[in-house]
Amino acid sequence: MTTSPRAAVTSVFVCVGLSALCFSSAPPQVAHATPTESLQNPLTLDFMCSGCHEYENNALAIDLPPHAPAAYFGTLMANAARDPVFWAGVALASDDYPGETEDCVRCHSPRAFLEGRGDAIAVDELLPPDLDSVSCEVCHRAIDDGETPPGNARYVLDDVLVDGQPPRRGPWDYSDPNGPELPPHPIIQDLDFLPSSRMCGTCHDVSTGRGRVDDQGASMGVPFNEQRTYSEWLGSAYAQPGDDARTCQDCHMATVEVPAAGCLEYENLSHHDDGSARRHLILGANKQALQVIADNSPGAKANAIDVAISLYDDFLATAATLDVEFPAAVDLAVGVDALAVRVTNETGHKLPSGYSEGRVMWLEVTASYAGELVWSSGLWDGESIESDDQLRTYEGVAERWSDGTRNHLLLNDHWVLDTRIPAKGAVQNLETDPVGDRYTLLPDDTWPNYDDHSYSFAPASVVDVTPDDASDDELELSVRLLYLINTPSYLDQLRDDNDVNDAGQAVHDMYMDDGGPQPVVLGAATVTVPLTGLEQPEPGDGDGDPGDGDGDGDPGDGDSGDSEGGSDSGATTDATSTDSAGGSEEGSGCSCSTRDSGPPLSVGLLSLVLLGLRRRRSRG
Repeated sequence: MTTSPRAAVTSVFVCVGLSALCFSSAPPQVAHATPTESLQNPLTLDFMCSGCHEYENNALAIDLPPHAPAAYFGTLMANAARDPVFWAGVALASDDYPGETEDCVRCHSPRAFLEGRGDAIAVDELLPPDLDSVSCEVCHRAIDDGETPPGNARYVLDDVLVDGQPPRRGPWDYSDPNGPELPPHPIIQDLDFLPSSRMCGTCHDVSTGRGRVDDQGASMGVPFNEQRTYSEWLGSAYAQPGDDARTCQDCHMATVEVPAAGCLEYENLSHHDDGSARRHLILGANKQALQVIADNSPGAKANAIDVAISLYDDFLATAATLDVEFPAAVDLAVGVDALAVRVTNETGHKLPSGYSEGRVMWLEVTASYAGELVWSSGLWDGESIESDDQLRTYEGVAERWSDGTRNHLLLNDHWVLDTRIPAKGAVQNLETDPVGDRYTLLPDDTWPNYDDHSYSFAPASVVDVTPDDASDDELELSVRLLYLINTPSYLDQLRDDNDVNDAGQAVHDMYMDDGGPQPVVLGAATVTVPLTGLEQPEPGDGDGDPGDGDGDGDPGDGDSGDSEGGSDSGATTDATSTDSAGGSEEGSGCSCSTRDSGPPLSVGLLSLVLLGLRRRRSRG
């Protein structure tokens, strides 16, 4: 591996304390992590960081989620190199374009890339330390050299020794000679790059080697924009000064509510009371992936993963606001003219964002009487999504324009559609604009951060199961916003298209062993309204015994369990891209929302509440 010439940089250091703690008044000498360079001073092994950065909360935070940095080991970032979906995708990509998967590895396992294993196309080609994924020092040695643009994991790491070690960067200043004893390694205070969204943008914008083409196959003069999470934030209201301003860390690394520290030695001193302590839990949406990793990767820290999983539901609930105009009552003889739903994106990027293959968010609407389904749209039956004319999905669908091949990341050069909901205040930009006619620019030339859709349901024939009791003539109406990270058909394709190794079969088996792919709930609203128009049962014995016409719900009664009185829903499928016209937000009846107004997430700003930890079988 060759080394590029390194510019000589003279730095003036002010050294304080026993550890010769140093602060640079000039940019430090750095190692550019390019495909042809490696670090002279390798990344510290993560377990060596745990000695000082893994501890119990102090007494002020005893009932709060853990804020020791070692909680990071339960996150998907810390387990990105263990993700079996990742390796199944790499196998397809390596077959499509051999030699072009190095960017995948440099993001999911920086240590492997920096030490010359960036050409790995299977997890068993890595060394055990490589599985620490985005290691502690990838962030805490990262700097902005003023030249390297964000994206494609082009991280720049400080590689200059101070007192025998590369300095780590963090939020606190230890330069007070009368303060507590200094940490055992050099520290440089960083209040600019480390806490910035630009730092996260190092990996969370991704382009491929293909050129993007339009609907006619003509070049658009830009590389294919596979992921643009950072750019979505950069073009939103959250990147601008003002009340809406939020960084990625503000949402995904919530500040600790009480004085706290970053290491054990200072934890009980209440020395850091300026609100700089952030939780390293870094939650997202891919809850099931963590469970699969915990169950199938012996080196994963299952206890830390348990903590993260226990916090996901509260975090996800802040991703969106779901407003529904429910009818005040329903007459089955008339049906439902308009059930208006608005989904508002409360995140700092598209909802959903990031890697799009095999992912779909959608609205599920159900109407039930006496436990039986009367109407539905987008019904999730535990294995698939109901396909119907009113199905409302939010997804990005890419393909190779020449032949329509989908779900092969390195082949994609054309966006078929992108109906993901833009972030608040999103400005027009070729790299981040929606694709299709779902959204219309607002008067201020920004994209709406919401989507309106209206449902209608035809009259239905349903038999009253309690004809002598009108008090239970009620219809339960429910709307849920669901997000499926890996559809069953995507897992099937990862298995069926793989001619390289068994990674596709392995990930398919892992998810099936976990009960199959299951969606997460981002929002829900349910009401019960008076119901009229029920039909009387045909004359019969009325005793509920098997037989026609007794109104007990048996086959042949014409009640809600029969084809003549049931749902008008259609067949089921994994996901169907439907761009139906949005409905008005006006309506009569009951208006329900899944959340109060509040700050956005990125996927949402929130104060995390520690739930009871769900314990599975013990793992080594």
